[in-house]
Amino acid sequence: MEYSEFIIFIMELLGTISFASSGAMLGIQRKMDIFGVNVLGVTTAVGGGMIRDLILGVNPPMMFQNSVYALVAVAASTVLFIAVYIRRQLFSGSFQVWYDKTMMLCDTVGLGIFTVVGVHSAVNAGFSYNRFLMVFVGVLTGVGGGMMRDIMAGTMPYIFVKHVYAVASLAGALACAFLYPYVPKLAGMLIGAGIVIVIRFLAAHYLWNLPHIE
Repeated sequence: MEYSEFIIFIMELLGTISFASSGAMLGIQRKMDIFGVNVLGVTTAVGGGMIRDLILGVNPPMMFQNSVYALVAVAASTVLFIAVYIRRQLFSGSFQVWYDKTMMLCDTVGLGIFTVVGVHSAVNAGFSYNRFLMVFVGVLTGVGGGMMRDIMAGTMPYIFVKHVYAVASLAGALACAFLYPYVPKLAGMLIGAGIVIVIRFLAAHYLWNLPHIE
C-alpha cells in the first residue's frame, strides 16, 4: 500500500469512527437498545458511501467488499453504548451541552473526511473528467449517512436545520474536485477536508445559518 493510500485509509477509519459515534449518540439519546444503537451507528458511518457506490456502479458497494468499515462502526458504537450504560450520570446535569459539542465534533470530522473520500472515489471509478459528478458524490458521501440516521431516528435531518452543514460539504467538495489536476491527490483531499471543518466550526461559533422562514 502506497503512503498516500495508507493515509487515505486512516482518514476513512477516522471518519467511520466519528460518524458511527454520532449515530450511536443519537440512538442512545433516543433510548434505543444496543442493537438499535449499532444499526444507527453503522448506517451513519457507511450509508452515504453505499449510496455513492451504487451511483458510481461499484457493485457490490465497498462496505460489503471490505467489512472493516462496518466492523469498526460496530465496535465504536458498542464501546460508546457500554460507556454510557456504565456511567448513566452522563445523562444528567450538563449532558445536553456535552452532547451537542460531541455531536458537533464527530459530525464535523466525519463530514470533512467523507466528503473528500467521495470525490476520491469518483476519480478512482474513472470519472475525473466529470467535476459535477465528483462534487455530487462527494457531498452525498458526506451527508448521506447522517440523513439516513436522522430519518431512522425520527428527527428532522441535521443538514436542513443546523448551521451550514451541507454548504460546508459542498465547499470542500468543490475545492477538492477543482484542485485535483493541479496538486497531489492527498494534498487536495486534506485541503478540501480542512475547508469543510473550518466552515463548520466557524458556523457553530458565530451561529451562521442559511436564510429560513420562522
